[in-house]
Amino acid sequence: MISGSLWYNPKTFFPAWWKGIGKEGQAPGMQNMGMTWGLTVLASFVQAVAMSLMVTAMGSLMGGVSAVSGASTGFMLWLGFIAPTYLANKLFAGHGLKIWAIEVGNHLVNFVLFGAILGAWR
Repeated sequence: MISGSLWYNPKTFFPAWWKGIGKEGQAPGMQNMGMTWGLTVLASFVQAVAMSLMVTAMGSLMGGVSAVSGASTGFMLWLGFIAPTYLANKLFAGHGLKIWAIEVGNHLVNFVLFGAILGAWR
């Protein structure tokens, strides 16, 4: 949540992202924030459980679970699933590579940090 709030801050990538998705001049929606935050926390929990399982599995192949093997696992999951999936979605939505880079950049940071934290925790 912290990295996302920094990534999409009005002083970082939010203005370019907001313009790129065609919302420039519109105020960000604040309706249903309870549901938005609730589902965001739930999604993060699901990711944490899945990442934990993968960090354990990949760590056993890499000589042991550690922050480095966890970060590597996060990177590989990002590279194999997040980056290509978002690429197809953004291109078909007509958002282009700039929006893709902003969104997957955030996920790259999150997955590598998630993996490193989980790996170090073990």
